[in-house]
Amino acid sequence: MLSRVPRALNEHSPREDPVGQFLTWLADARTAGGAWADAMTVATATPGGRPSARAVLLRGVDERGFLFFTDYHSRKGRELTANARAALVFIWPELHRQVRVEGTVRRISAKESDDYFMSRPRGSRLAAVASRQGRAIASRELLERRVRQVSKRYRGQPIPRPPRWGGYRVAPTTIEFWQGRANRLHDRLGYLKLTDGSWRRQRLQP
Repeated sequence: MLSRVPRALNEHSPREDPVGQFLTWLADARTAGGAWADAMTVATATPGGRPSARAVLLRGVDERGFLFFTDYHSRKGRELTANARAALVFIWPELHRQVRVEGTVRRISAKESDDYFMSRPRGSRLAAVASRQGRAIASRELLERRVRQVSKRYRGQPIPRPPRWGGYRVAPTTIEFWQGRANRLHDRLGYLKLTDGSWRRQRLQP
């Protein structure tokens, strides 16, 4: 277990690459035993500026961005179609840490979504086919009946990914690392992506 005592975060301690720094902190959070180390809040907005947010699981991160999966027809999916920008928040209370990400969003390829969908447990695939995420339904019984119908339809054969379900990748333009400190004099380091693809790092006041 890592120490729960807040550690200093200064301009020289993190990596110059914020994605690499994020991966280090994510590994720390997993080691610290956080039950939801990979959970993140995804905030989206309509073109008119009406926001919405929800928690989802991070399913991959590399130099291209942060990956998650959902129903394209869900509220977040519809908002991302109309306004392809999102903000992410990771919080790891065990370590007194938080990471904020803002960026542009694109759907990943159909093949990438197919590959991930087929890696999911069969029950999760059945649920994705049967459910219309976020839409009203009369009862739990009706939802479970739909799952049974889908299960019967695909008995003994693979369950294909529904075209309305797949992955999004958030390509970061800003990333901020927050480390809690005593007396609310927290450490905050922000990274801004420049036009040449490099990152500018600066300390932010708490």
